[in-house]
Amino acid sequence: MPPADAGMTGAIAAMPLSSFTIESPLVLVGAGKMGGTLLKGWLDGGLDPRAVVVVDPTPPADTTAMLAAAGVRALSSPPSGTTAKVIVVAVKPQVIGEVLPGLRGVAGPKTLSISIAAGTTLTTLAAGLGDTAIVRSMPNTPAQIGRGITAAIANARVDTAGRALAGELLSAVGEVVWVADEGLMDAATAVSGSGPAYVFLLAECLAEAAVAAGFDQSAADRLARATVTGAGELLRRSDLSPSELRENVTSPNGTTAAALAVLMADDGLAPLMKRAVAAAKERSRELSGQ
Repeated sequence: MPPADAGMTGAIAAMPLSSFTIESPLVLVGAGKMGGTLLKGWLDGGLDPRAVVVVDPTPPADTTAMLAAAGVRALSSPPSGTTAKVIVVAVKPQVIGEVLPGLRGVAGPKTLSISIAAGTTLTTLAAGLGDTAIVRSMPNTPAQIGRGITAAIANARVDTAGRALAGELLSAVGEVVWVADEGLMDAATAVSGSGPAYVFLLAECLAEAAVAAGFDQSAADRLARATVTGAGELLRRSDLSPSELRENVTSPNGTTAAALAVLMADDGLAPLMKRAVAAAKERSRELSGQ
């Protein structure tokens, strides 16, 4: 596989989920889709349900059912008299400003805070949480099936053990890439955070093209879905680069070559994708107030 970008660092040795206890719990703030996905990954990975506290005034019904079945404490506000080992902030960025100050009561001098709120900078997080150890991260939706990838960056207060623990928690739903420059978090949001939508759009467009070629909608949808997911799985399992895999399926002067002549033209897919990622990156910067 190709090496990681120079602006990113490799994985850190993991710490066990058993490091959480009732007295020093993991506090999850926000049990929506991504928060609930992370929690399920932790519980499946062996986290003691008694060692986690969920704080959410209105958790989704499916998450509520999971919490009850697992025996996880669920509260509408941060627990008093508790010092969290880790606080994971999984609320929408629009409300994070009003949520963060209320978490200071469960944060101790050794507490690690992890945010998955899109576009929320380390500076903004520190303004709300205080001068403490903070990891900013950006997971994506394939985390729902344990196949996500999360970009993360730690502030200067996070030590090696803190990075290891954050990596263990975030890797419960997929891979983790540590970013050395916070400016790359907007790029990660544009590439991997928003990226699944680009792939879903490709499937939509391929199905539309199949209909235009003569298939009925049902057959077109099946062909497009199986083609995109099958190619993605082949890419995951193969040691070959995407370009090598593309070349392997392209016979000279064949049908694939005819299609790629269109997709790889000067005004084809590559420049379009670059403009799309640039637009998403700029919007991420705007949302973070940069």
